[in-house]
Amino acid sequence: MNLRTLIVVSHPEPGSLTHSVAAQVGEGLRDADAGSSFEIADLAAEGFDPRFSAADLAVHRGQASPPADVLAEQRRIERAEALVLVYPVYWWSMPGQLKGWIDRVFSNGWAFEDSPGKPMAKKLGHLQAHLVAIAGADARLFARHGYFGAMKTQIDHGIFDFCGAPVLTSELLMESESQDPAAHLLAARAIGGDIVRKARRGAAAAAA
Repeated sequence: MNLRTLIVVSHPEPGSLTHSVAAQVGEGLRDADAGSSFEIADLAAEGFDPRFSAADLAVHRGQASPPADVLAEQRRIERAEALVLVYPVYWWSMPGQLKGWIDRVFSNGWAFEDSPGKPMAKKLGHLQAHLVAIAGADARLFARHGYFGAMKTQIDHGIFDFCGAPVLTSELLMESESQDPAAHLLAARAIGGDIVRKARRGAAAAAA
């Protein structure tokens, strides 16, 4: 079905499990559909600046166009039909660079439209979102304190639902520091295949 996917990864070490998981998601996409293509956006290697500046605030207020680096990221997302975020869990959320990427790139006027006197519009309904978080803690700790539910509320609902992008995958790969990484890599490859299958089901439902 030639699904175009953007995989955004946030981790400073190229040899990390996070980067390996991102690569395996891509391989799973290819396994499921040889015609599918993907791009990996390595925010750390590319040096994306996550700081929300006065220029970004002007964009939010409708007083300026987005800076060049933000426009480049928006165009990259626009070329994709599916967006996959792969990241380690830092303090029960995503890393600061990835959060800053969302802060700056998912701007008012592009990801949503919020202006005085008009109803708020969600503008990313065409984008399929898939979230793959990698955590060192185990399931009992996440369940005991409700961390996973809190992450889903702030990320799945608070970011993507706010912009209208349906979250079709929300996975948490746990015990990354104690388990054999091979299990997580197999899971990541399976997630890639599931992304293609979910896209096919969505296309079939839309055509019915």
